Amino acid sequence: MKSPTLLSTLGSRRALRLVERNVYVYRREWMLLVSGFFEPVFYLFSIGIGLNHLVGAISFHGMEVPYTSFVAPGLLATAAMDGALLDATFNLFFKLKISKTYDAVLATPLGPGDVALGELVWSVLRGGLYATIFLFVMFCFGTVTSLWALLCIPAAIVMGAAFGAAGMAATTFMRSWQDFDLVSLAIMPMFLFSATFYPLSVYPPWLQHVVACTPLYQGVALSRGLALGIFSWPMVVNLCYLLAMVIGGLAVASSRMRKLVLS
Repeated sequence: MKSPTLLSTLGSRRALRLVERNVYVYRREWMLLVSGFFEPVFYLFSIGIGLNHLVGAISFHGMEVPYTSFVAPGLLATAAMDGALLDATFNLFFKLKISKTYDAVLATPLGPGDVALGELVWSVLRGGLYATIFLFVMFCFGTVTSLWALLCIPAAIVMGAAFGAAGMAATTFMRSWQDFDLVSLAIMPMFLFSATFYPLSVYPPWLQHVVACTPLYQGVALSRGLALGIFSWPMVVNLCYLLAMVIGGLAVASSRMRKLVLS
């Protein structure tokens, strides 16, 4: 058997057939598709009613920013992450280990790389959908202060791809549903300590370095800069970090799927 090339490992255009399958599956269960979107919206609503009046404006890059406008881009990044991870972890595990969906899929011309790429594209679509709706909610709440906020959508797509790829790679190593406790153990601290609710400067210096290395912080910093129309070179680093997650996660996920399904 020929060893897989990099291109075959990362998938091909055939992966879109798997995306089409997911569309058919979810068209009758659309409430399940959008259900995960509501949690960050509730956070934004509660902050807008309560904390915004207590905290007031926050100084960010020399600008005085209302607290709700500061937090909203971070919650948008969280929405993109949540949307991508739902399909890249729980649903992927069910298809891979419980329903054995991919055993049937790989009997077609699709290969493991196509499966990984197809599931990643679907995860990105879900994360992008969450982010787009959330941006509309931000507009309705009056927290959009710049037209540059529209760039949060492509940023959310990159973020969804990064977390989707990393989530798929991690899921291929899981053996049972109990292993998903580790996913929650990783996501919750990131959500609370990735400068989503507070500026990075409020953390102790040693914790600032830790936070700045977390994946969610990259998306929060990128989304916040775009939403407020503030551009800086560190945002390029944030983007490169997320792109590296996409390539690395997709390569690991497709390689692991090849081993798990074809062995």
